[in-house]
Amino acid sequence: MKSLTHSLSTGALTLLDAPLPGASPRTIVVESRASVISAGTERMLVEFGRAGLLEKARRQPDKVKQVLDKVRTDGLSTTLSAVRAKLDQPIPLGYCNAGVVVEAGAASGFAAGDRVVTNGPHAEYVRVARTLAARIPDGVSFECAAFTPVAAIGLQGIRLAAPTLGETVVVYGLGLIGLLAVQLLRANGCRVLGIDRDAVRLALAERFGALAIDGSAGDTVARVLAHTNDAGADAVLLTLASDSNEPVHEAAQFARHKGRLVLVGVTGLDLRRDDFYKKELSFAVSCSYGPGRYDPMYEEQGVDYPLGHVRWTERRNFDAVLALMADGRLDPSLLVSHHFAFDRARDAYDVLAGGEPCLGIVLTYPEHRDGVPAPMLRTVVRSSPKASPGATSIAIIGAGNFATRTLLPALRDDGVRLHTIASGNGTSAAIAADKFGFERATTDLDAIFSAADIDAVFVLTRHDTHADLAVRALRAGKHVFVEKPLGLTEEDVERVADAAQENGRMLMVGFNRRFAPLTAELQRKLAGRGGPLATVITVNAGAIPRDHWTQDAEQGGGRIIGEACHFIDLARALTGSPITSLHSIGARTRDGSPVGDIATITLGFGEGSVAAIHYIASGSRSYPKERVECFFDGRTVTIDNWRRIRDWGTAMPWKRRTAGAQDKGHAAELHAWMRAVRDGGPPPIALDEIVDVSRWAVKAAAPDDENGGGHR
Repeated sequence: MKSLTHSLSTGALTLLDAPLPGASPRTIVVESRASVISAGTERMLVEFGRAGLLEKARRQPDKVKQVLDKVRTDGLSTTLSAVRAKLDQPIPLGYCNAGVVVEAGAASGFAAGDRVVTNGPHAEYVRVARTLAARIPDGVSFECAAFTPVAAIGLQGIRLAAPTLGETVVVYGLGLIGLLAVQLLRANGCRVLGIDRDAVRLALAERFGALAIDGSAGDTVARVLAHTNDAGADAVLLTLASDSNEPVHEAAQFARHKGRLVLVGVTGLDLRRDDFYKKELSFAVSCSYGPGRYDPMYEEQGVDYPLGHVRWTERRNFDAVLALMADGRLDPSLLVSHHFAFDRARDAYDVLAGGEPCLGIVLTYPEHRDGVPAPMLRTVVRSSPKASPGATSIAIIGAGNFATRTLLPALRDDGVRLHTIASGNGTSAAIAADKFGFERATTDLDAIFSAADIDAVFVLTRHDTHADLAVRALRAGKHVFVEKPLGLTEEDVERVADAAQENGRMLMVGFNRRFAPLTAELQRKLAGRGGPLATVITVNAGAIPRDHWTQDAEQGGGRIIGEACHFIDLARALTGSPITSLHSIGARTRDGSPVGDIATITLGFGEGSVAAIHYIASGSRSYPKERVECFFDGRTVTIDNWRRIRDWGTAMPWKRRTAGAQDKGHAAELHAWMRAVRDGGPPPIALDEIVDVSRWAVKAAAPDDENGGGHR
């Protein structure tokens, strides 16, 4: 299939050959018929991509501050690599799509052949969760239906403004959202005033029943007040895109006492207190299509909100918009200014970014009549083999940030054969395949497990899938590298261990810190120590949202099992002795609820050493992320954020060494692993050690007494 992607680095648009996605239980796969380019959001992305680096920085001052903080903690080289990787990762464009279901998950509530609208991107096939799709009523064309998501954005703004029959509402900005909002407000029985500077848009607003006010003629406030008998507007929808603070200031001036202002678009937000204080105005910012937006449970897992508790969700707003189209009270057809076949999508964006007037740009797709797509379309051959004969052949499952920004750059120069890369939606796999030179991109995992010429499989997916995929790969006769953690339960760990022992294949977990150059230097200093080692590891992990998948008990297992396992392994490697006891105590809120990502873990080792790991999510991002301190035989050696090592208590006190750049050991780890696979072993980390650390990591994530801790 073809999928449209955009480079944030150069602004280039690419029609990418990608494998077709497959449906999971709560998702559907849709063959596209029409999609609409969002003139606001997508123009902004295209202009950002085409801007120079300094202009990009000017447009995102908050990001610049984050970059400067990272330079101070991680160093310039590491930061520049991270920024380049972010900008070099193409992204899919679009969120207004209509088409026909060709594959439906068992729990999706849809069936093949259903006509639906989704928030899927511009692509010949899209996969979305069931909560982001709505059936198109009879009589509504695909072209009109494709306007549904953008209309739902306007509808959600209207719901926040809560207009009643007969009220006067100003729509400030008559782009796509604004003109659709005019129609929605008229259908709601409101008197509507529309403000814009474009004569064509003003004429359309009048055609939809609004009173049009030319914003370029001056005295906007006076004219709105004149049309409301000096009472002012009951509500104002700000549906424009502007850096200026004036639109909000003007809206406050022509709103009535206790009026409501809702920001649907983008404006400057340096609010003037007097504007709102004297009239007791309310101000709200609308969040896209409605409740459910940016909630992973809703948008990714397809878990709906109960109707009795949340009347209007994203999907229900879609349904409401489509019902108005079916009744003839909402007609997007008059907003179409251009049509382009999907294979001419780049021409459409040239129109969007150029000076030619445009409003609704519709992309149309060819109609296929073959029913469910053939399974062979789920794998796309990208290139012929490039590695030397006999090179180790690898496959990657998961094409996310870790794969593309960390693992694959480290593997690129290792002489391996990049056979296949897989992802759920297909597009990310195709992007990675093009960038790194994989022979194939796929959404079909069976194609990996059944391929006789794949030697090793890397599992880089979400944590809840690690154990199952590792077991499948091991039983298929592949060596397996699993990015941490190995499993979320002790049963998972045992299943993978059993599969590795039964099949004689090598298993590796991504415990990269033990392979860092500064770790190797520290271990040389520890060699020959006479007494016990006391290790303190402080991890300033930083806060992430509570609804992030890593915080979810089922998908990620929580940050202790998903990330603190790194440092349990590091302490085990530095001590060189099995763990014999663990005590884990987690932070709690004042009402006693567990925090989940703030904990202290203490370890005891068989030869008498101890370690304490402080995993903290509440610290400042400007403070270095990781510090390792080792106390032994009257000496202290520290590693500061994998950039510098210091040594106290030697003949040369305060001796120190600074690394050229931050190095957490990923490259050395991967080189060691691939060498072991190529040469037949031994593995870089013994299987019993991997299993031991993984078991203790599971226990660390599950404190077992009422105070949040437990001895084991």
